[in-house]
Amino acid sequence: MKFQPDRFETNAITAYGPGWIAVDGERTTASTVLSSRGPRLDWHCTSFADLTPEHFKQLIELEPEVIVFGSGSRLRFPAPAWLAPLMRQRIGVESMDTQAACRTYNILAGEGRHVVAALLLEA
Repeated sequence: MKFQPDRFETNAITAYGPGWIAVDGERTTASTVLSSRGPRLDWHCTSFADLTPEHFKQLIELEPEVIVFGSGSRLRFPAPAWLAPLMRQRIGVESMDTQAACRTYNILAGEGRHVVAALLLEA
C-alpha cells in the first residue's frame, strides 16, 4: 500500500484555536474570508453583533458553490433576510462554529469543491 501526504492545490487551514486560524501556515486573528479558488480576504467584523447584510452580499462576488459560515466560538445563525441574496444565486450556506467550519472547509476544498469559508474570529 502506498501512502501519500494530502496535498492542497488551494488555500488550506493548517491550524486553528480560540480566536485564531492559520492559512497555509500563516497565523491570523482577524475575521477572514477564504476561497478555495482565490485569495484570502479580511472580513471586517470583530463580533457576531458587527455582522450586517453587506458582509454576506460581498460573498456573492466569489461565486462559490457553498459558503461555510463560522459563527465564532459557538453556533449562531445569520438573519434569513441576509442570506436571501445568496439563495437567489443558488449559493448554499451552512452555519457552524468557526472550528467546525475550518474542518468542513478543508474537506470540501480537498474534494475540489468551490467553497468559501467566512470565518468570524472573536478575541
